[in-house]
Amino acid sequence: MSGTHDCPGCGRDDRVQAVPAVYLGGRDSVSSRERDSDGDVRTVTRTVTTGLSKALAPVPEPPGMAVGCLGYLAVLVSLGTFLGGALGGKWFQDEPAHEPPELGGWHLSPQEVGAEAPPAYEFLGWISAFALIAAVLVFTLVYRRKAVFTRRTRGRHRAEELWSRGWYCHRCGTAHFLDVPGEDRRPLTLQQFRERVWEHGGYGDLAAAQRAVAALDD
Repeated sequence: MSGTHDCPGCGRDDRVQAVPAVYLGGRDSVSSRERDSDGDVRTVTRTVTTGLSKALAPVPEPPGMAVGCLGYLAVLVSLGTFLGGALGGKWFQDEPAHEPPELGGWHLSPQEVGAEAPPAYEFLGWISAFALIAAVLVFTLVYRRKAVFTRRTRGRHRAEELWSRGWYCHRCGTAHFLDVPGEDRRPLTLQQFRERVWEHGGYGDLAAAQRAVAALDD
């Protein structure tokens, strides 16, 4: 929606819009039809966010969870190597993994019949164990990162309260506050606006690591 007051920068009101409206207007759901590995066509819906919407976000970007894929990969490796070793090495059978062949009631050694000893599968057990440990470490790291992010942003309701009273001028590319105690109406850059809002939520130090200009470049 359009603003009902003049921008403190350019003095005009035709391109002034509430920050929440700009933020939500830059987040669209885009549907596309894709073909999966089986050849079936399915509809996939993704959320496309503009750089301006990201720059005006009231909270930081959550930690990336791409590292969690490594955990799932490690689980698959652990299961695969364990099953391979269990089946090939006959780990859970009562009989030994290799018995010398019998001939006429006599047990002959592999050297006497020219046979080769079967391969050892113990190394698969070690690989499985190390992969499982790696998976546990990765999932623990992901959980701790999510917990830290949730704890750091628990004051987001205070940030959103201030953020909802912000206005953005599309003509000047600046933001400002209206009728907020302790805040004048001077125009703010997107980075300054982010710092004000995030500081109000108690996580202003993250604004230096996640700069608004970087969001515009995405």
